[in-house]
Amino acid sequence: MTQLSELLKKAALGPAFNEGKFGIEKEGLRVTESGKLALTPHPTIFGNRSYNPYIQTDFSESQLELVTAPTESTQTMNRWLMAIHDVVERSLPLNEYIWPMSMPIGLPAERDIQVAQFDDLTAVAYREHLAEKYGKKKQMVCGIHYNYEINEKLLIALFQQQTAFTSLIEFKSHVYMKLAKNFLRYRWLLTYLLGASPVATDDFYTDKEQPLNTYVRSIRSSHYGYVNSEDVKVSFESLETYISDIQQLVATGVLSEEKEFYSPVRIRGTKEVKELASKGIQYLEFRIFDLNPYAAFGMTEKDMEFVHLFLMTLLWLDETATVSDIEKGKKYNEATALAHPYEFSAYQAEGLALVEKMQEMVEALSLSTEQAALVEEAKRQLLEPKETIAGRLVTDIEKQGSYQKVGLALAKQYKAEALEKSYNLRGFEGMELSTQLLMFDSIQKGIEVEILDESEQFLKLTHEDHIEYVKNANMTSKDQYIAPLIMENKVVTKKVLESAGFHVPAGAEYETPEEAKFDYWNHQDKGIVIKPKSTNYGLGISIFKDGASKEDYELAVDIAFKEDRAILVEEFIDGTEYRFFVLGNETRAIMLRMPANVVGDGERTIQELVAIKNQDPLRGTHHRSPLELIQLGEIEQLMLKEQGFTIDSIPATGTIVYLRENSNISTGGDSFDLTDEMDESYKKAAVEMTKALGATISGVDLIIPDRSQPSTPENPGYAVIEANFNPAMHMHTYPYQGKGRRLTRDVLDLLFPELEIRKKKDTEAYL
Repeated sequence: MTQLSELLKKAALGPAFNEGKFGIEKEGLRVTESGKLALTPHPTIFGNRSYNPYIQTDFSESQLELVTAPTESTQTMNRWLMAIHDVVERSLPLNEYIWPMSMPIGLPAERDIQVAQFDDLTAVAYREHLAEKYGKKKQMVCGIHYNYEINEKLLIALFQQQTAFTSLIEFKSHVYMKLAKNFLRYRWLLTYLLGASPVATDDFYTDKEQPLNTYVRSIRSSHYGYVNSEDVKVSFESLETYISDIQQLVATGVLSEEKEFYSPVRIRGTKEVKELASKGIQYLEFRIFDLNPYAAFGMTEKDMEFVHLFLMTLLWLDETATVSDIEKGKKYNEATALAHPYEFSAYQAEGLALVEKMQEMVEALSLSTEQAALVEEAKRQLLEPKETIAGRLVTDIEKQGSYQKVGLALAKQYKAEALEKSYNLRGFEGMELSTQLLMFDSIQKGIEVEILDESEQFLKLTHEDHIEYVKNANMTSKDQYIAPLIMENKVVTKKVLESAGFHVPAGAEYETPEEAKFDYWNHQDKGIVIKPKSTNYGLGISIFKDGASKEDYELAVDIAFKEDRAILVEEFIDGTEYRFFVLGNETRAIMLRMPANVVGDGERTIQELVAIKNQDPLRGTHHRSPLELIQLGEIEQLMLKEQGFTIDSIPATGTIVYLRENSNISTGGDSFDLTDEMDESYKKAAVEMTKALGATISGVDLIIPDRSQPSTPENPGYAVIEANFNPAMHMHTYPYQGKGRRLTRDVLDLLFPELEIRKKKDTEAYL
């Protein structure tokens, strides 16, 4: 048939060839602070392994397996790997770490290594069989499995361009088999570039093995790694021989199950290997990759993309490896794996020729400059072996004294980095913080997350057959459709709550600035609040406790109209404003929000004090941090003017200077958790208000003069300021002061109550 490279160029299918689906399975041992294997059971915080799609165990209770779902790019795959890693690092005990190397740290006696415990006893029995056959220590070698699915639309387009095959399934199998064969022939180059297991402890080797007395590139990729015995022979000559050989090995008892075939590449897509013939190959699983100790997540994004380019090149090549070529590839890989990392490759010429093919492909398909740079870097490392991962690692081992010291230092560094900004979910820092927290908790609980629209914070959450759609982390199917429409309109909110018997402040609505300014006479000499009719986050709000001058009133009107087409002017209610977060039949959190402020020191200007306070790592912008940066815009300067200050004023020591009247965290306010201090009557009132609005989740803002005095029918003790249909949750999770409330977990419990029931049963069974 016509070569794929020619078909790709002829049909201008380069962009489609550059796309695909990608997934990673990353193994890693849990280790203690002192550098020993953690022998505790798989953490229950990750739920039951039978349903968590992201966080599993491999062979042992001590061996984590982190799994990304299929993604559309290596960049997205890396984001998910980062996120899952963050969840695990922060969920493990503070004195427990993820070992960053493929070769295990010093292991205890085999009897002390517990195989993974599953609900499915056959899964446990399979691991017991592996322990008996291969030894537990071999099983503790960790690495990365890289899954690659060729763009389905590309395969269909290529199929339509060729004439050698009449069946799409047969054509796809032909393409995937070419990739598998060529990978087995040329995988030595990846072992050279990405190998990272140069040494092991003496007790790692079996009684029949002679311990290595020199550094090598990759123990894991050599015959010393976790591999099948020599009598396991499976031919890749065709898909039919592949299927037949595996079936025969299982039938004769050489392999206990089909999945015991540990080839460097496995053909995937069906539950049983025999179904591949009729259903076709869906993707390939490449299993040769060592953990990169210099990558916090086991593999860098650049290496993920380089592997993709390597696989594309194997398809681009005109030739397809034969059975004898595959045998040659096996020998080349073994020699490369056991070569000293400082040595030039014995197959350097072939490697450079393959890199040239990669460059040819990049140019022919007009791929990116970043991809071209990856190819150049591979060429450089072929010419400078000390610059490979194994070369760098040997240098560091020599400097620090042992690979255990290098690994433990890196493990602790990566843990510290994960905890440094513990409120962000790395990989998704651009999303709103409440959404990041919900994603974190979903991954931890084992709820599958699909991002439907990242800019709109729209998620699809799935547990088994149960699907929920969530926007902004708390807008869910549990609310009536009309509820957010009511709460979005402050006038309607007031009318609904007032008709339900709740106390709301008096006020007026204006649809033009002229109308509002003309009515100044009706508000002069009164405490008032001027605010947009429908906006959130405290934008455009001005508060005048003792009334406003005509000039300041008109300026505040203009500011409010910048945020909305209509505004409200309401009476100012004296007291303290609190945010009640209501979920279902319970107030889950109460926040006192202090308006943006600084405290004078007698030396610095207000502008300088704001800059210092904004250095707090909890402060950021656009709701990506628990607190927002304090601004010095029009509203803030108007507030300073009311107090007799400018931004260049130097307030006396201890003087609190407020930059805002409204206390929203989104405008630089400070948050204080007072959930446990609030009288229960106000909590119940907030719940009833939420029900009156037809909502399940709401943020109710109440002004309360004295929170210690209960609300009664005769003296309500509060005034309702507004209700919010998308109340921020992150400020409750990470308050400026007080106890954090993980409200995103409460949302997930509301949406997936079966998980809490299941967790309780699992815990009882474990105990």
